[in-house]
This record gives sequence, C-alpha cells and structure tokens, in this order.
Amino acid sequence: MKLTFFDAQLGDTDRLKLALPDFEVEVVEGTLQENVGQAMEADLVSVFVTSRVQKEEMEKMPQVKMIATRSTGYDHIDLAEAAKHKMIVANVPTYGQNTVAEHAFALILALSRKIFQSYEKTENMDFDRDGLEGFDLKNKTLGVVGSGNIGRHSVMIGRGFGMKVLVYDIKPDEELAKETGCTFTTDLEELLQKSDVITLHVPYIPNVTHHLINKQNITKIKRGGILVNTSRGAVVDTEALLWALEDGILSGAGLDVLEEENPTFDHIGLLSKGFPAGQDIATLLRNHILVARDDVIITPHNAFNSTEAKQRIFDTTIENIKAFAASNPVNVVEKK
Repeated sequence: MKLTFFDAQLGDTDRLKLALPDFEVEVVEGTLQENVGQAMEADLVSVFVTSRVQKEEMEKMPQVKMIATRSTGYDHIDLAEAAKHKMIVANVPTYGQNTVAEHAFALILALSRKIFQSYEKTENMDFDRDGLEGFDLKNKTLGVVGSGNIGRHSVMIGRGFGMKVLVYDIKPDEELAKETGCTFTTDLEELLQKSDVITLHVPYIPNVTHHLINKQNITKIKRGGILVNTSRGAVVDTEALLWALEDGILSGAGLDVLEEENPTFDHIGLLSKGFPAGQDIATLLRNHILVARDDVIITPHNAFNSTEAKQRIFDTTIENIKAFAASNPVNVVEKK
C-alpha cells in the first residue's frame, strides 16, 4: 500500500519508514490541496487540519480509500463526499486532553496577569507597573463550555486554582460534578451571565456549534469577562467578538483558533494566489484587527503542540493506518 503523508515536519520520513516498513511512504511538507497531484496513486493519505479535503480534492485521488487525519476535529474533511467516494476517515479521538486545557489556561493567565504587556515594557527597560494590575483567578467563576476530555481537564485545572466552575453541556456529567465539585447547567446563557472567565471546548459541527457564541448571546456575558477559544474558530462569530471587545462586554480574549484561519495565518499565500472562493474577506480583516488589539492574545492553532501530544497523535495515526490495512479500521468518523 502507498501512503502519502501531507503537512509533514522534520523527522517524519524516518519515523514513518520505521513504523510502517511494509508501506510505500511519500512525505509531503505542504498541504494536500496544494499538492493533491501527489496523491494520485496513493491508497491512503494522512493530513493535518491545515489540509482541505473536499470534493475537488477527492476527485483527484481516485485510488485513495482511507484518510487519516492527525487531529480530533475533522471539519476540514467533507465526510459526505468521502462516503460517496467510499473513503474511510479516521481521526485521533484523544491526544491533547491535558495539553489543550493547559494552553487554554496559559491564555487565561496571560490575560489575567497582563503578561504580554509586562513583557513588552521590560523589553524596553521600562519597569513601571502602571497599567499592569491584573486579577486573581481564585474565587472567580470559570465557565467551561463542553465537558468532553479537554473540558474535564479544564474543570480540574480551574478547581486547582480555587475557582468556582460552571459547566455547560446538554448532557450533564454527574460523576464529574461529584468528583470535582463543579456545577452543570444546560442553559448556555446562564453560564455566560455568571462566568468571569469562559473557555470553549466543543467540536465544530456546522448545524450545532457554528457561531455558538454569537451576536445575540454575547450580550449576556458578564461585563468585563474573558473569553478563551481553543476549539475551532467558527464556534465564535468574529464580528460579535470584536463588537463585544469594543463595547467593553469582554475585557479580553485568548484565541488559538480563528474563523478563516488558514488564509489569515498564510497572508503571503493569500496575496500571491488570490482570494479563495467561499471565504469572507470581512472576517479576514476583522482577524487582523484582533491581532493588533492589546486585549487579545492570538496563538497560531498551537494548543496541541507539545512533545507528548504530538507523539500520541503519531502513535494513534499509525494504529489507524495499520488497522485499515488489516481490514479492521478503527477510530472511524461518520457524518452526523
């Protein structure tokens, strides 16, 4: 079998050859959409979230029967189209439970203690503390949206800081509540109203979590609150977010993900290749405004990026590939 491995990083070639000695392996540094021709003769492809795998790409991969995404989320893959092409899609269900939660708290602490403003001042040999007053997390209310694997770790970290924790989920986890002392609600607006810090840990499902935080409910947020998003960019309406910051409803935002993320991060590619069809230039412009704001911290979809988490991703991806080759696929995702 031939595997084409996109979005590759330094060292992937040797690791793949060692892990998959019976496979023909081709390693590609770029994304699938930019190098889809290299998947023409592949039986399997592996991608990261930066690769788009839609109808256009699938039609150019006639032999591919399995897509192994090195992520938990799979909104970059058209599952319905994959089913039409009889392609199995497998993901990495868990790899960064603590990793992503820790990154969310890195953003929270950077905002609550004005870490970047402090750093910028001292870099300029300015040790004046004026304007650097932060606030304690202890006794504040942490609102955790989603109680999956990452959400659970956020609950535990929040409790470790001495925070009260309110969790929104349509299916309350009584065991988690008993274990950690958190409180559940099935009313998102209640969480928004009561939380000093809100952290989002839900998957992106177009008809369910698209703009979960939007123009209507963002006004319910407790004034002066902080919003952190390490899930998917489109869970938050960017226009609503920018307005809430301007109005002072939010005192800060920590974002590891953005709407229109890939063209925002790859502005050189955007300018050289033209504006992609179906993407919103207004959102791209708003993203650049967010980047420039002192009350917003943006990291480049980096919450997953720890040594340990990347090893877990690699190991599970290898397991997925081997299982498919043995006609016993695992971690298969299907359109909901």
